[in-house]
This record gives sequence, C-alpha cells and structure tokens, in this order.
Amino acid sequence: MRPPRRSCLVLCGVLAAASAVLVGNLAVAADGPHTRVVASDLSHVDEDFAFQGEYYGPLAAPAQNAGPIVGLQVVARGGGDFIAVEYPGGLPGYGWYGGEKAPLKGRRDAGRLSLSGNARHYVVANGAAQCVDERGNVLGSIDKVHRISRTLGQAPPQGAVVLFDGRNTDHWNGAAVTADGLLKEGPVTKQAYSDYFLHAEFQLSYMPYAREQGRSNSGIYLQRRYEVQILDSFGLEGEFNECGSIYRFRRPDINMCLPPLIWQTYDIDFRSPRFGSDGAKIENGRVTVWQNGYPVQDNVELLNKTGHGEAETPQVLPILLQDHENPVRFRNLWLVDHSAAASVVSSPVSSEYPYAADACPSCGTSSGVLQSSPQCDSCSR
Repeated sequence: MRPPRRSCLVLCGVLAAASAVLVGNLAVAADGPHTRVVASDLSHVDEDFAFQGEYYGPLAAPAQNAGPIVGLQVVARGGGDFIAVEYPGGLPGYGWYGGEKAPLKGRRDAGRLSLSGNARHYVVANGAAQCVDERGNVLGSIDKVHRISRTLGQAPPQGAVVLFDGRNTDHWNGAAVTADGLLKEGPVTKQAYSDYFLHAEFQLSYMPYAREQGRSNSGIYLQRRYEVQILDSFGLEGEFNECGSIYRFRRPDINMCLPPLIWQTYDIDFRSPRFGSDGAKIENGRVTVWQNGYPVQDNVELLNKTGHGEAETPQVLPILLQDHENPVRFRNLWLVDHSAAASVVSSPVSSEYPYAADACPSCGTSSGVLQSSPQCDSCSR
C-alpha cells in the first residue's frame, strides 16, 4: 500500500464561534438522568453534541505564531461525560498515521468541557480546545474542524448500476426510505453480483449512551457472506469488530471513522472466491476497502465467511445492508459490475485512492482549506 497523502480528507470547516451559532439553530434535547438520545438528524441531538467532534491545528501559545500540529477527537458518552484522544501530528489520515497518542476523559459543565489525561489538560468551549496547565494558564489552542470524505457525492461512472439515488428502490427487496429520501438499514439487492466495485454513503446516528456493538451498528454484507462493519467507532481503537473492519476477521489499518451524523463513504473493490467444477473452493475471495477516501483494507484475502454471514458455496449471493436494530442511513449507492457476464467498464479506482477529486463535491472547498462555515457535509445534504 502506498503511503497516504496528507490531503486524504477535506478539512472544510473551522467551527469556532460558528459552532455555537449552528447549535443555537438546533432543537436540542434537554439533558437528564433518564435521557437516552438516539438522533438520526440534528433536530434531536443533546447539549453534548456541540462539543463532540474533531479539533486540529498548531498548538500555539497566545504570544506565538506557530506550534506543533495536534489533533483531538472528542467523543460524547452521554449525560455530560466525554472521552477524547490527542494525536501528535494531526488527525487520523491527516497528519497522524499511527503510533503515539494520548487518551483523555472529562465532563461538561454548562458551556465548557474539561478534559484531562497523561498530564495534558484541555478546556473546550466555543468551537476551540485550549490546552492549559494545572494553574489554568493557556499553553495553546486548536480549532474545531469538519472533515468530509474525498469521495462523498461521487457520481457513478458510465455503465454503473445505480442501486439507490433517493428516488426509487427498484434494485432492493425489503427497502424502506425516509421522508427525506434516505435508505434505511435492512434491505438486500434483488440481483447477485460476483466481482464488483461498490460505492456507498452512510450516516451513523448519534447514540451517546450506547456502548460497543450497540452504537449505531450496521454493515455491508458482500454476497451476504463477508461483512464490512459499520459502527460508531469515532475516537476508538479501530478493533476487528469496529468501523472499517472486516467483521471479527481483520481490523482496519487505521481508524478513519468520522463523528456520527456526518456522511461517510465506503468504496469497496470485491472479488468473489473461485470454485472448481466439483464445488470445492480453489481460490479465496479478496477485498479492498477505502473509508472516507483512505485505504483501510488493502487487497485482503477472505479465508471464509465472517460473523453471521452465509456459508461459502459456488452460489453467488446479493448484497445486504445489515439491520442491527440501530438507525443507520444510506444514500448514493452504485456498483460497477466486473463479473465475467457483465459489460466491461473501467474501474474508478486509482492507484492510491478511489478518486482524485480534491474538493467538496457540493461547495468546491479545496483539500486542506479551512473556512468559517460549518455547513459542508455535502453542504448538509
């Protein structure tokens, strides 16, 4: 696998004071001991939501112009509790590609969040995270940012099978669509495909009180056998049962999961196993997975079915979007069929990334550019 370039994800919004403006326009749920927030859109989030997210920049003291680049992922855990991870060099896939990192935890008190860990202290408020010493002196500050996948909103190439474009569900059995045109978890494709490239966009629900496999769980079952896991793993380790993993078989090379309610992408290049005339397997299947434009599974050999997948046989099976009783939404699903019976279509995969686009598909923000508007997640759609 080639080393990733630093512009893998588009940084498209320093929220800072604009973050407070955004939350002021939301219908924020009141906190309470019995509140169990499950939000599939911004109208049902709680007061912790404004603090959750990514912070990035040079950790410069007030009297300095520059400092070391630092990334911070802040994760809401419900009722004012938070955990966080500090990354030297930047954020996963954007300056940090593995190695040293520091865990933190803390609580929100009204308009500020205090985080501590490993002799590091942050105070988060008004869209910025200030690093402070034990006396409260500001050592530096980084701003909240909003990243989007490089492949978000990618149009299908000529000859692709458009599985779902928000208008109909002709390619699916058991499909249900929300009032705003998003595909719900649970459907299975009517047609089975052998070898293909699949583009899928998904949105995790905000479930701060949920833990482990109950936190916005779904998955894309290739041939109903091999699960590419979907889970709210933002700020976690990236284990073999978390987002970007081949479920319980192989962990992602790096945890590229973004916060819930941000649209994310999977770009999956899949090749079925091969079977002889006697029905015995003679070659394992293979899969490459990009999450949010970053390679997290590189030409991985699939030794067997994963999790609760169907047993391997010569029969080609359809694609399943798993229903794990958590609300997960999908949009812009399309497939390039590479099976022998399909017409030949050039693969949209480049040597490093699925696509070479360097800008937000909806507002044109260039890679690495920070702007004041928080509205850039395909500009909120």
